[in-house]
Amino acid sequence: MMVLAVDAATDRLSVALGHPRGRQAVRALSGARRHAGALPRLVNEVLDEMGAAGLSEVEALAVSDGPGSFTGLRVATSWAKGVWQVRRLPFWTASTLLVRAARDAAVGTRVVGVGSALRGEVYAAGYRILDDRIETLFAPTVASPGHGNLQDLTVDRLVGDLPEAEMVAWGVAGLVVSEEDGKPDARTLIDLIGVPGGAWSIEAPSTWEPEYGRPAEAQAKWERTHGRSLSDSMGRAG
Repeated sequence: MMVLAVDAATDRLSVALGHPRGRQAVRALSGARRHAGALPRLVNEVLDEMGAAGLSEVEALAVSDGPGSFTGLRVATSWAKGVWQVRRLPFWTASTLLVRAARDAAVGTRVVGVGSALRGEVYAAGYRILDDRIETLFAPTVASPGHGNLQDLTVDRLVGDLPEAEMVAWGVAGLVVSEEDGKPDARTLIDLIGVPGGAWSIEAPSTWEPEYGRPAEAQAKWERTHGRSLSDSMGRAG
């Protein structure tokens, strides 16, 4: 199955094409404001590297579920939904924190994936990587350094794109994966397909929305000013 995967939950856009746990091509670009303009080009580049004539040869789509950048997730989700509307392909997703945590993780390790949530906080989720499945130790949450979920775990690795000084503040010095290697890689998103506890199938992509983690700053400001939740594009109150 040839899968086209996109992770744009951070300031790094990662696009991959290939087979789960097989041959894959990947392209990445840093700079959140460049995601929308660069995405089609990166898609074309991975198609060329894999020798695919075009999107007609793609057999499935995968996009990270967040949490992360509101704009980045919107860009990736909107693009993938557009392709799905034309092709009606199988559609998969996984938390971008799992995409980080599972990258190069040895079997049996307990890994926590983290990413910036701004305001001095982080998004965090814990996983145990097994040879036949992935167990969620704690689901994605907004946390501060010293969060109880981490203190109560025997953590083998902490993976994220925060500066190392911030990662060390979590009390796991020596277990931190470097800032660059802690960024999501869309190849891992592809490899999570078919793994119990990994990626999951979206049955109705047209109405699916990623988990942003928290409202965009503009929405948060509006809600503080007006004292009520702002409905999203689906008409649901946040």
